[in-house]
Amino acid sequence: MDFAVQTIGATYDDYLAAAQWAEGKGLAAFAIPDHYIYGTKEDALSRPAHDAFAIMAGLARETETIELVILVSPITFRHPAVLVKNAATIQEMAGGRFKLGVGTGWLEEEHRRFGIDFPETNERFARTEEALGYLRAAFSDPPQDFTGEFYALNAFDMQPRPALRLVVGGTGAVKTPRLAGTFADELNAYPAMPDEYLARIRRAREAAAAADRDPAALLVSSSGQVVAADTEQEYRDQLVEIAEKAGADPEEIEREAAKRNAPRGTWEQVREILSGMEAGGMSRFYFQGEFDPAAIELKLSKLT
Repeated sequence: MDFAVQTIGATYDDYLAAAQWAEGKGLAAFAIPDHYIYGTKEDALSRPAHDAFAIMAGLARETETIELVILVSPITFRHPAVLVKNAATIQEMAGGRFKLGVGTGWLEEEHRRFGIDFPETNERFARTEEALGYLRAAFSDPPQDFTGEFYALNAFDMQPRPALRLVVGGTGAVKTPRLAGTFADELNAYPAMPDEYLARIRRAREAAAAADRDPAALLVSSSGQVVAADTEQEYRDQLVEIAEKAGADPEEIEREAAKRNAPRGTWEQVREILSGMEAGGMSRFYFQGEFDPAAIELKLSKLT
């Protein structure tokens, strides 16, 4: 299993420092989400939120080896043609190191604030599936026409047209794995109970086979905030600190984490959870959260 970082920054320089640090440590990837706000509370609304594609374009020129990932971009924000051109440009700038994540979008508040349509769930999934088909058609060699209910592409020799790499990620148990297997190079499946997690991977690989793609070539990753300590009591103390900052109940946080089988507890327990996911086919884990080099260093020392 390899490890990666997914984080946000207050400035471009924050992103750059984090990406260059991750690259220097030999981490597999540096990922950022695509959001216009980072929550619904007043303090979150005033937090700087940059355009993810602009950030990635800068990082493409100021890093050298690390994979750069948008994890993920809501289809509600941009027409697939805009995704095509952004992805092609950044991929060229990054020398092939860029990977585009595409998803349905989930934070309704950011859509309301900016006046962006937020269709119901089924339509968002339908649009996401069409967008993925559109992207694959635009980057195919030779390019192909695409016609759907929401989007259409008249094929031509689009340039630049570097190799496209796609991620489909989320908490979905059925549609998300199917879309990943059908269209993507990576399934980013959030932690779940062991049987459910294995089922998601199986569905993705079955979808890849049905689409005449190599199921074994699909990278399976996961993401999350790893909360761990040397002892159970130290872990519980961390939960209390997290709950106080969030204005939440630590026991409720633990119950919700347990339902999702999130990596948490003692380091031994976290290794056990990640090992189970790895045995099922997961080979990359993105550490999510505030960029804290010392905390990530500790996780790497305990988990590798």
